[in-house]
Amino acid sequence: MKIADLIADRAGVYAGLKQGVLIGVAVLAVTLQPSGSATSRLASPQATRTLASVQPATLTPRSAEFGDVQPGDDARGIADWVATSRDNQRLSFAILDKRAAKLYVFNADAHLVGASRVLLGAAPRDDSVAGIGQRPMDQVRPEEKTTPAGRFISHPGRNASGEEVIWVDYGAAVSMHRVRIVDPKERRLERLSSDAAEDRRISYGCINIPVAFFDAVMRPMLGATPAVVYVLPERKALGDVFPAYATARNSTIQAVRHEQHAEL
Repeated sequence: MKIADLIADRAGVYAGLKQGVLIGVAVLAVTLQPSGSATSRLASPQATRTLASVQPATLTPRSAEFGDVQPGDDARGIADWVATSRDNQRLSFAILDKRAAKLYVFNADAHLVGASRVLLGAAPRDDSVAGIGQRPMDQVRPEEKTTPAGRFISHPGRNASGEEVIWVDYGAAVSMHRVRIVDPKERRLERLSSDAAEDRRISYGCINIPVAFFDAVMRPMLGATPAVVYVLPERKALGDVFPAYATARNSTIQAVRHEQHAEL
């Protein structure tokens, strides 16, 4: 269930939070090291998923600034949670809405810097197949071409071909990079311009970015230092992938209900 359906009174949410909703995040970053020789897709270990646990902390509710951009409810909910909890650890961050095949990039203060359509893994699932990053690309089956959901610490780097990339999940060989024409029959540039999100599902799992957007937004925000990337699920529940967000949401709902009951 989306947070927008659960919380109708924003003022009530803020009041509830101010009365003592406790949320917080302690982050442990884990960097994967290569095992054996590098595959044709990977050049150096760069990024991986991180673990998070909820710690008590009284927080002032904040909203992410989207400007004139209208995101989906889940993307807005995660962005507002990041703005409030500071889960991004003062780093730039990005939110990838897989259902909409759209990427939102924010500065450390949760102000939107840019949004763009992107190309994603062809297979609609939320977990990478074990060992997928060690396989040659021609051995990846269609149902395994996945962009995994989760919270990741990204790092700039280069792949085995020397191409500039932003590693999202090094172990699964998932990165963000400029869209490139691998096979003209795939019509990747045409797919990027399509209004239908399903048309933008074509990659092996990497996130293909329009060249102009990569150069103007991705490089300055995520291409020089580590950042946080939140990849929203398309099959799993949002709270299952982001448990700290679910804890904060549930605490907020309880606070709102308590206040509403007290006013009766």
